[in-house]
Amino acid sequence: MIGTPSNTYKKETVRILIVEDEYILAINLQESLESLGYTVLGIADSAEEAIEKATESRPNLILMDIRLRGEMDGIQASEQIWRNLQIPVIYLTGHSDKSTVERATLTSPFGYILKPIKEQELYVAIQTALNRYDREQFFSSVLRGIGDGVIVVDPELRVKYLNQAGEALTGWRWHEAKGRMLTEVFRLVDEQTQIPVQNPIIAALQQETTIYLGSEILLITKEGTTIPVADSATPLRDNSGIITGAVLVFRDDTQRRLTEERNLATERAQQLEIQVAELQRLNKLKEDFLATTSHEMRTPLSNIKMAISALENILEQQGSLNSSTLSPSESVARYLSILREQCEQELNLVDNLLHIRMIDADVYPLELTSIQLQHWLPHVAEYFEESAKARKQTLEVSIAPNLPPLVSDLASLTEIVSELLNNACKYTPPEGQITMDVRIIDTTKTLIEDAESDLLDNPQVPYFQITISNSGVIIPTTEQSRIFEPFYRIPQSDRWQHGGTGLGLALVKKLVEYLQGKIEVTSSQGWASFTVQLPLSL
Repeated sequence: MIGTPSNTYKKETVRILIVEDEYILAINLQESLESLGYTVLGIADSAEEAIEKATESRPNLILMDIRLRGEMDGIQASEQIWRNLQIPVIYLTGHSDKSTVERATLTSPFGYILKPIKEQELYVAIQTALNRYDREQFFSSVLRGIGDGVIVVDPELRVKYLNQAGEALTGWRWHEAKGRMLTEVFRLVDEQTQIPVQNPIIAALQQETTIYLGSEILLITKEGTTIPVADSATPLRDNSGIITGAVLVFRDDTQRRLTEERNLATERAQQLEIQVAELQRLNKLKEDFLATTSHEMRTPLSNIKMAISALENILEQQGSLNSSTLSPSESVARYLSILREQCEQELNLVDNLLHIRMIDADVYPLELTSIQLQHWLPHVAEYFEESAKARKQTLEVSIAPNLPPLVSDLASLTEIVSELLNNACKYTPPEGQITMDVRIIDTTKTLIEDAESDLLDNPQVPYFQITISNSGVIIPTTEQSRIFEPFYRIPQSDRWQHGGTGLGLALVKKLVEYLQGKIEVTSSQGWASFTVQLPLSL
């Protein structure tokens, strides 16, 4: 946010010119100013001398007596000084009659000080004038330097201000346009019909709201040439809400139109390229899907069929096939175990495919709830601790104390953590280690700073970080970028020994991103780590 600058003058740097024809009063005024810490450049006793000294010394402020000897008075001198030098003036006067005040007001003074002058009033008047001057100069420089044209009018549509960009676009100089009717300075016609168009300022004043100019409108310059323009008009109000005029902001629309046409052509070409690429991608996905899923689904089903046939033969030989009471045997239990494992594998494949499809279609259901990770995660890890123990592995869970609640979808979070822990147990060799670390992290110091990521776009908000690592595994750097692709397997990996469908990590990544988080894999020194970062609340 840009604010107006406050007065940065130091007293010793404020240089003041005194214009007073009473010598004793001028000396007393100089002593007061210097005691207050200001620098007095000199004293002038006439309007002509005041103009001359102001031109030579360029003071920061002028204290001007209204009644001066000579043909010019202080009001006339102030008007000329402001017009030529833009130096603020504070009037000194012993006269506060209505006619004098009205004359002085026309010169837009920066204050009045009534004689006899009190030192405290003098200080307040000077500081107030300098602050006002700073603000006015700031806004004036902004309006002069802004790239768009700016026209300010009064309620009768007479031009009160025109900035430099407005001069360049309309062909009118500010001193030429001042006081003229807006319809003379800013003329608009329809680009197609060349019929005059109502100025948006008129509609803004009538409707008392901001009005935007329609497309295909031309501005007729002072020289008679035309420029395509875009603009908006807004009524101006005083502190009481009364409309005191309006401001029109406008710009040359030529470049934007050319850019828009080029962008439109480029966009159409890109859309065609995207459509072709998308068709190719879909065809490739279809082929990969059919090839992979046909194998992944057919093999378990064949195993199930053979297991069922063998089970039937055994039961038939035992004479128990049609018996009401079937005594379990070792071979029956083994074949039933095969049936169960293969069915679970097939169901997992189907479920993962369905979940990925729902996430891609943005219809995956989320049920937000408050989750205390320090209480919930140990329960999730219990099952995997038993599994790790059976494989002669160690599983360590480290959760920072006093974590705030995480507001997220419990089912999705369970799927993410379970899949990562299952993979860690599956690929960690005997005597290996598995760790799970949970903490709140400062995203400004972590991988969230990745400028290419648009998932975590507020680096000042803390995030939960869940890191699951396992030893004895090396994931090549070249494979890390592809490990989350559906059905992707690292070359030379033993897929038959470890089983799985190749969809687990793909689903995990999609779930993490669906929960507005990010996942990253790293591997070094014989360890593989999966880091998940999730916002405290969706």
